[in-house]
Amino acid sequence: MDIKTEVLTILDEVLGLGGRSAAFELEAPLLGAVPELDSMAVVGVINLLEERFDFFVEDDEIDGATFATVGTLVEFVRGKLA
Repeated sequence: MDIKTEVLTILDEVLGLGGRSAAFELEAPLLGAVPELDSMAVVGVINLLEERFDFFVEDDEIDGATFATVGTLVEFVRGKLA
């Protein structure tokens, strides 16, 4: 499974981006740059990450830096799967 592709698919689904996320590179900023990514959307993304990748995220494991870029979010998922 390609983690980046799956993360982008989840972002697309939760944020209703209509396929726009497919063009996002690892350096693409998320929080503050993608207007659809508000606090409720962050919760939705976390929930879907947990469901798709079969892990659990504790509240203290995640902060704004996790959602800084596509790359930071992908690295977070990789860390959870390691």
